[in-house]
Amino acid sequence: MDSLPFTVQQRRLAAIALVCLVGLTLTWRQLGSHATAARLAVAPIAPRAVAAPSASAARPLVVDVAGAVRRPGLYHLERGARVADAVARAGGLTRRAEPAAVNLAAPLADGEQVLVATRGSPVAGAGSGAASAGAAGAPVSLNSATAEELDALPGVGPVTAQKIVAYRLEHGPFTSVDGLDAIPGIGPAKLGDLRPLVVP
Repeated sequence: MDSLPFTVQQRRLAAIALVCLVGLTLTWRQLGSHATAARLAVAPIAPRAVAAPSASAARPLVVDVAGAVRRPGLYHLERGARVADAVARAGGLTRRAEPAAVNLAAPLADGEQVLVATRGSPVAGAGSGAASAGAAGAPVSLNSATAEELDALPGVGPVTAQKIVAYRLEHGPFTSVDGLDAIPGIGPAKLGDLRPLVVP
């Protein structure tokens, strides 16, 4: 009979301990959920993505190097390259080249032709007898006119003018106006229009 109150007391103490344990467990769970919410609320700042270079910026230049160079042809160069880079890729100037005829410091554009003239050929941009004669209404010389002067002729655009200059650099001076028939883009009709305006 003396042990009965002690057993009841033990049950009460066990019940109180259980209630405290449940309370502590709930408190720890609430604290853990608040900490998780706080970590989610303060999200790390993602590093800013670096913009990838555009396709046009990454694509190399393609230039045509012609005239008095060792290895004429098409060359792929990086954006920002200069005429000197294109000439170097083509093996450099030959002994027949006229260094003053090309601006080695000029920047290159995609699809451009770098044309290195030979000695004795007119330097682009320099005045010549043909220029002054053309201004006075006299015929333009096919063998001494610059591309700009040929471009000023009716029916001759910059592309055809460049072809005329390239043709005489490769094949030598024109011996007659009929030699224009070998230039792509100049047919019989255009040749007839140019005949009174040009001389060899």
